[in-house]
Amino acid sequence: MMDVAIVDYGSGNLRSAAKAFERTIAEANAGGRTTVTSDPAAIRSASHIVLPGVGAFADCKQGLEAIPGMIEALAEAALKNAKPFLGICVGMQLLASRGLEHGVHDGLGWIEGDVVAIQPKDDALKIPHMGWNDLRVAQPHPLMAGIDAGAHAYFVHSYQFTPKDRAAIFATVDYGGEVVALVGRDNLAGTQFHPEKSQATGLALIANFLKWRP
Repeated sequence: MMDVAIVDYGSGNLRSAAKAFERTIAEANAGGRTTVTSDPAAIRSASHIVLPGVGAFADCKQGLEAIPGMIEALAEAALKNAKPFLGICVGMQLLASRGLEHGVHDGLGWIEGDVVAIQPKDDALKIPHMGWNDLRVAQPHPLMAGIDAGAHAYFVHSYQFTPKDRAAIFATVDYGGEVVALVGRDNLAGTQFHPEKSQATGLALIANFLKWRP
């Protein structure tokens, strides 16, 4: 049975995310459940792992570290056992080596790169980057199946993940320059946008994630 674990570490729009996953499972008639949890054992036993996140990079990392055994459980599930893993917003940024928001802070280091401030070339564009933007497909990825370039996604952020290797970038948007929207490698993926707030585009991505067998 499909068992989606959404990590609760005091950050993220957990109920909204859970409802989006519950709806997608129900519409697909796939059978399964969605659990919001701070229990490392539940993370280890789940079939799919979702790491949401809102706020400052350092605060989110500290939130994970404050739960005994959580980072180890995430690494065991995602890295050792190669279960499908999706980071959302700051949850995606935590995959990076470092976050450069108000200092230098270590990330999980699962995808090499830094999280840096967005610096639009157009001074009229405000920070945070907030609202709808059109996705640009950088290269195919299973999570983007059936989602064409120009699909709308919802963003709220002031920093972006810049992977060292551009092969890790699967979608971008334009906001006075390129802003990374989807990263991944192997069984790991992360969206800077919020699938749970992105209506048809977000639900399609969630459905693809639940079908994903990396």
